Amino acid sequence: MTLPAAHDVALAAERRAAGRLLLAHPLVTSDGPHADLFPLIRRHADWLAKRFQQVLGYRLLVDTSYARLFKAGLGAGAGHRLERSTGTAFTPRTYACLALALSVLVTAPEQLLLSQLVADIKAAAADAGVELERSGRAAEKRTLVAALRQLVDWSVLTETEGSVGAIAQEDGGEALITVDREIARVIVSGPLAQSRDGADLVRRAADPGFGGPRTYVRRMLVETPVVYLDELTDAERDWLRTRQRREAQAFSELLGLETEIRAEGVALVDPEEELTDLRLPGTGTVAQAALLLVERLVERLRPDEPGHPATGGRLVIGVAVPDGLVDELLAGLVAEYGQRGNWQRGFLEDPSALRVAVLDLLVRMRLMAPAGPLRANGESLPEGYDGTVPEGRVVTDVQGARADGTGWVLLAAAARYATQVTVRRAAEAVPVTDTQQELPL
Repeated sequence: MTLPAAHDVALAAERRAAGRLLLAHPLVTSDGPHADLFPLIRRHADWLAKRFQQVLGYRLLVDTSYARLFKAGLGAGAGHRLERSTGTAFTPRTYACLALALSVLVTAPEQLLLSQLVADIKAAAADAGVELERSGRAAEKRTLVAALRQLVDWSVLTETEGSVGAIAQEDGGEALITVDREIARVIVSGPLAQSRDGADLVRRAADPGFGGPRTYVRRMLVETPVVYLDELTDAERDWLRTRQRREAQAFSELLGLETEIRAEGVALVDPEEELTDLRLPGTGTVAQAALLLVERLVERLRPDEPGHPATGGRLVIGVAVPDGLVDELLAGLVAEYGQRGNWQRGFLEDPSALRVAVLDLLVRMRLMAPAGPLRANGESLPEGYDGTVPEGRVVTDVQGARADGTGWVLLAAAARYATQVTVRRAAEAVPVTDTQQELPL
């Protein structure tokens, strides 16, 4: 066997580093926080553009001062949310302020006063029928500041003198702002001109186009912690199951990701632990409570005999969480760990807020989900999208693999966070011995 030359190894490493950076940070500027790797993107721009288009259907634009990977999204409810510096998620009004600001900035002068920018945004809001100060003047100012700070982070705005935070000052502070109109124009990745409204924009952006099931499944794999089979149409499931080994090699070469294939679905794992905006285990009250909660839910709800239809078993992707169980377990965790774990006082005094935050994290980690319609049943498919397989092809049956109803569902990947696991011999219908072993967390 001929070993690859040192030059080839270095070349592959450079391309992989550039690809990983763009996947994690779709907008990279020459003077931003990742400026040291920007030359790599420029050097391999043609190769990266071709590979991202072939593999994921993403368009890559590389200019002298920035690189923009236009991610397409996965449809309604599947986006990676923006957050304020406090960790609080953007509200719909914050997104509205962000969109209004961008609509103004694409034709703004190179420099302008903050007060003029705010006036222009208010004028754009009036034209669009958006009432910016409906929720109270102070709150609305903070919302607008959050949107403008996001634009500063994206290098659309530069605080030449003063800060965008001056908006929130009682005396109406001022600042001088420099605008990069080119970057402002490439922030939105969806087809604005073709879309009727926001919902239509999200739907059109998520349409995989000519790539069909192949492109959509690949996007799911790289953009979500885990892909469950019942989240895929018959055609998508068929493509994944027939190509998963080959795809594993491709994602390893392109992005350095390892593929974990299970009966319930597939996950791409990053050994470097860089390509994620979520971590569990993690620090802070919410992450600690979420880890403890999911551990106890698995102990209570783990199915006795999960299997696979191909071997005569029953595929279990999600089990129903009984009403009240989450509240019961969280109350016990607060009593046991709240004080000695130094959990945030606000969450200790408001259990409902802790519940919302914990469930939100577990949903984004794809360890729990609200019960409801699934893609396998035709939910949220793009217009004209063909999710069927050719006649005669047999795909994995996922009917009944996930609990339905109106409550919450504990998903298969949650078992990774159990502190104990029962090991059974594969050849036996029933366990011969039950060996308990500790799993690292």
